[in-house]
Order: sequence, then C-alpha cells, then structure tokens
Amino acid sequence: MRTQHPDLSAYVVAGRVASRLPDDVPNETAVRTPRQGLADAVEAEQLGFRRIFFSERWNLKEAGVFLGAVGARTEHLGLATGLVSPARRHLLHMAAFGATMQAMFGERFVLGLGRGDHGYLKHEGLRTAGYDGIVDYVQLLHRLWAGEVVTHDGPAGRYESIKLGDVHQGAPPEVWSGSFALPRAAAAAATAFDGVILPPLFTPDAVAAAVARLREACERIDRDPASLRVVACVITAPDLAQDEARALAHARAVTYLQAKEYGDATVRANGWDPEPVQRLRAHQQLTSGEMADTAFHRIELLEPARLVPDSWIEESCALGSTADVVARLQDYRAAGADEVATYGSTPGQNAAVAAAWRTPVPVGAR
Repeated sequence: MRTQHPDLSAYVVAGRVASRLPDDVPNETAVRTPRQGLADAVEAEQLGFRRIFFSERWNLKEAGVFLGAVGARTEHLGLATGLVSPARRHLLHMAAFGATMQAMFGERFVLGLGRGDHGYLKHEGLRTAGYDGIVDYVQLLHRLWAGEVVTHDGPAGRYESIKLGDVHQGAPPEVWSGSFALPRAAAAAATAFDGVILPPLFTPDAVAAAVARLREACERIDRDPASLRVVACVITAPDLAQDEARALAHARAVTYLQAKEYGDATVRANGWDPEPVQRLRAHQQLTSGEMADTAFHRIELLEPARLVPDSWIEESCALGSTADVVARLQDYRAAGADEVATYGSTPGQNAAVAAAWRTPVPVGAR
C-alpha cells in the first residue's frame, strides 16, 4: 500500500526554467527544464509527498499543460497551482480548467489563486484584483461548477448567461488563496477559500501571526478555523553545497526583496530592518527597473545576494543537515501551519527529509 505524508508537500521547478539544459550546469537546481519538473513530480509521489505545487509563468510554465502531464503520470499525488492569477484567465477558462482537472485525475486538484504583483501585471495590460473581486470570482467559480447559468454584474465583472454546460459530476476543486494573510486578505480567505498558501521567506513567527489573523477572521464569521487549511512554503537546502544553497536561498531572496510591494511586505511581516533592502535595490545589477525575477536566473544573482543578511536566511529558510531541515520545518508546524511545502530544492534533494518526517499514513487516510 502506498503511503503519504499528510502534512508534507513540495513545490516543483520553482522560479525560471529552460527548454533544455546548457552544457555547463553547476548543480542540480541551477537550471531546470519542464521535463525535469515532471520527473520531479513523479518522484515526489514515490517519496510520499502529499501534493506538489506549481507556480505558473507565461513562458514555459503554463499550469494546465504541466499539471495535466503530472496527473497522467501519477495516481494519488495532489496537484495544486501555487499560484495563478484571476487577472490572467477569464472566469469560464478558470472554471473549465478546474472542472477538467477534477474529471481527468480523480478529484485531487487544488486551485491556488493569487492577486498577482502589480509590477508584473501592469506590463501585460492587466491589473491586480481587489479582495472584493477575488471573493466574487471564487463564488462565481463555484456557481459554474455547480452547473448554474450565471448572469452577474459585480466586482469580478459583468457576465450574461454564462455556463459550463458539461460539468464534473463530483466534488469541485478546493480553492486556496496565496497571500500574506494580512487583515483584508484574511477576511477574504475566511469568506471564500478552503485554504491559504503563505509565501516563502516567512519566519515561523510571521507564520504564527498569519495563522492568528486567519483564525480570528474565521471566528468573526462563525466559521470553524480548522476548516481553513494553512500551508507554509519554506525554502529548503538539505545537505547541499554552499554555492547551491546560497543560490536557492540568498539569490531567491533577491527576487522577492527587489520587488517593492512584495519585498516591503516580507520585511514588515518578519520585523526586519528595511535598510538592507534599500541597499540591495540600489545594487548596479538591479537598477534597470526590470524585475530581477524575469531579468536573471538565480545563479546570475549571487553577487547582489551578498547583500541579503545571513541572519534573515537562517530565520526564514531550512538549511543545513537533514536533521536541521526537519527541525526547522517542524518549527513551522508548531507555529500553526497545517502543512509545509518544500521550495526551491527538488523533491529528490529532500528525499532524506521525507524519510525522516513523521510516520506516513496510507493514501486516503487523513
């Protein structure tokens, strides 16, 4: 009987990818391809991870294609977007995506939605949605999945007699919110979502504060806080060489901290001094105005990554030996996260972490 960890999941192919590997790849995570990501997901199921999360990008990381391939190659592994933006998919498109995933792969899909960063979306002629719009969007998805003919004029848009027509005869996908769980986001999550995905670079204390806000938001509307599942995403680098660990942690942190809205929110959530972030943003490699995450691969950011304080990485990531990584991930569980998701490193690189995790349970037992 296959077993699975009910509270341990993994991101696959986090960050930028390439269509093929260059000849001089310095380590396993320096450059990844979508095909490698597929193999990583298959391995994640074999190792007992509960689900994989996939962060969509409009290049070589379209979520429907990738998760469809993973679904075809796996049997029980949960399949989650982490995240897609409602701004980038028409309501009917998103509803069809979720319904098709459920019908194809046995009701193991989670639709993770995020507002999106304005710094990215503005270049595409798109806008981040307000929280009223996000809640409205999710409620409309559920109406479409239920087979309703929807006529609506509200924060998520104006629609006349739209429907799926053919619907999945079973449970709809769960819909989760990716956010910092600040008060307005927490209220939206409590109102309309089944779970919350907290971002990487949160310290355990930041996770505990987010969980408290989410519980309070649920209690205010008489919802059982336990019905809202909270996942903490944690950058892991177990037993890896220093160069690879720094690329996974420090260089990844550059891409988050350089983005003004996201970076400033991360600093506030963790109670960090903003001065190092200002110095980072002034680095000559980062002054063009382009987002670092789209201009560079992680291994090209190791120089500005020197400006990221080591103490921040130690507080917000899981590095060192397998035992060190497991202990730090347990800190996030103790802080109130119902589930932790490894981030940056591959499921295979976290094989020893999965083996050292709590006793797994048979698939289907929760």
